Amino acid sequence: GCMLSAASCNNWWAEEILGTKDFAAEQAPIQKLGENHVFFLPYLMGERSPHNDPDARGVFFGMSMDTSRADMTQAVLEGVAFALRDSLEVAKSLGIKIERTKIIANVMNIKVDVLEVEEGPSLGGAMLAAVGCGVYPDVETAGKKLAKVVDTVEPTPELAAKYEERYQKFKELYPAMKPLFKNL
Repeated sequence: GCMLSAASCNNWWAEEILGTKDFAAEQAPIQKLGENHVFFLPYLMGERSPHNDPDARGVFFGMSMDTSRADMTQAVLEGVAFALRDSLEVAKSLGIKIERTKIIANVMNIKVDVLEVEEGPSLGGAMLAAVGCGVYPDVETAGKKLAKVVDTVEPTPELAAKYEERYQKFKELYPAMKPLFKNL
């Protein structure tokens, strides 16, 4: 659910708001990673983890007259990554050990495995179907057999530290705005 919501958020920003299918070109002007002053809460369809709040909504915060289109695009990308980090923190609190991810290395501060196949959701569906049909005993085994890692991106310590600071600020936004969501 979390990855689907993240993909929907990025598609909404690129296609519905910016009116483009070339999202890579929109990201090209982004220069200063970890230094943006704009935050985005990506709760366009409410939030399930960790807040479980169907009334939550998307919010841009910290905009000024100097805010650019690239700043807002960066805020959307970072907001999605921070929301995914929230889910990672929940998993860690439950004792689930995660050392690598197919998400974003510097926000998560863990390794990113780049897969040979770009159609991640389709591959995930195929793996679930293979487990459901009894071809593989569990998803982990299916992943080891079907998902070929072609590269691993290591987090950059300096950038990971900047994103850690920004993530701590991001975490303060939802609790501050929670009472407002019910009134909208």
